[in-house]
Amino acid sequence: MEKVLLADENSVRKAVMTLDEGGIVMHPTETCYGLAADIFNKEALSKLYYVKDMKADKPLSILVDSPEMALEYGTFSKKALALAKKYWPGALSIVVPRTESLPKWFNPGNNFVSMRVSGLEFCREMVKHFGGPITTTSANKAGEPEMYQPETMAGIDLIVDGGLLAVNKPSTIVMVDGDKLEVLRQGEVVVAMG
Repeated sequence: MEKVLLADENSVRKAVMTLDEGGIVMHPTETCYGLAADIFNKEALSKLYYVKDMKADKPLSILVDSPEMALEYGTFSKKALALAKKYWPGALSIVVPRTESLPKWFNPGNNFVSMRVSGLEFCREMVKHFGGPITTTSANKAGEPEMYQPETMAGIDLIVDGGLLAVNKPSTIVMVDGDKLEVLRQGEVVVAMG
């Protein structure tokens, strides 16, 4: 396992190289440390589920770098797109119907996908330079508390060390299907329901 400081000018490049090689990257976000993997690499996703000790039927979210990238992987109603434009980048995950652009093995049996644009520039740059969406999930074993400082976990290939993060609420998760909006998890962002 390799470690690189967030402030290192090569941190994005090293993270992208690790993702390209099918590796798992632990990295800071605006809420806690997260784990990233290539959603188009089936083996990388299997490894991520193993690292988190998580059941393979538990859906993963994805990070995108912009609402434009999100439109390729999810079907956004006017309401969903308005939320994305208002709250992204930020700690709001929007669950929308998935498109055929996502591989069948990513969240199989689930017709929806949760995605967000991170409020942390490093995350947006990592996605941008990777050239496509990546997984986003908290860096912890399933059922354990979130990490606010980087810790070694078996199976992690690269740690991007951003130091001790402020303890924040997790991202808010909303499901938007057409005009219907449902808050699945209330977190850092309070969504105006109007």
